[in-house]
Amino acid sequence: MAFRAALVTFPGSNCDRDLAVALRNASGEEPIRVWHGNAELPEQLDLIALPGGFSYGDYLRSGAMAAHSPIMRAVVEAAGRGVPVLGICNGFQVLTEAGLLPGALLHNAGQTFICRTVPLRVENNHSLFTHRYAQNQEIRIPVAHHDGNYFADEATLDRLEGAGRVAFRYLSAGNGSRRDIAGILNESGTVLGLMPHPERAVDHDHGGIDGLALFEGAVRGLVAA
Repeated sequence: MAFRAALVTFPGSNCDRDLAVALRNASGEEPIRVWHGNAELPEQLDLIALPGGFSYGDYLRSGAMAAHSPIMRAVVEAAGRGVPVLGICNGFQVLTEAGLLPGALLHNAGQTFICRTVPLRVENNHSLFTHRYAQNQEIRIPVAHHDGNYFADEATLDRLEGAGRVAFRYLSAGNGSRRDIAGILNESGTVLGLMPHPERAVDHDHGGIDGLALFEGAVRGLVAA
């Protein structure tokens, strides 16, 4: 059974090719490239992916303008039907701005761009995206962001923690994210947003493969379903 993923590109996306390569290598299928101005998504999708970058130059707020692009109405509708959605870095920012995930991504605590490989802990390995990791497994994934400081009020943070919706947590001091949150899931576990870049950790020649399990797990889980 062929795996059908749609990869959305916004003006300013710069990680869409890396994400396309990771999806192709995990599934054997080339993702369908979708431009932000399209009003519709392809039919019968297994996954929608929103890449990193600086959509619309990060004007207003990171991800704010992209969240109102024509394609995002279709993404929100598809997510409501249960189509899995993965948002990485700027894609995570777009997901929060579109209301598919709670909270917001603010300027890093040090007001500087952070670009390095960081240690993470897998907090929930029971989701579509994380089931090929071990619970509490420590992995190393690159980050590259200026607005990666995850913020939500205490009540929202408590709900995320209590429902097991924190997918990944930073293990080192970094951007100031509340409770060191690096990635979260929606209530059904079908939408994942994370600031680190797993698509940059799928090849030994690029420094490691700790991101590979995320893509392989999603592909195999969706094809098996």
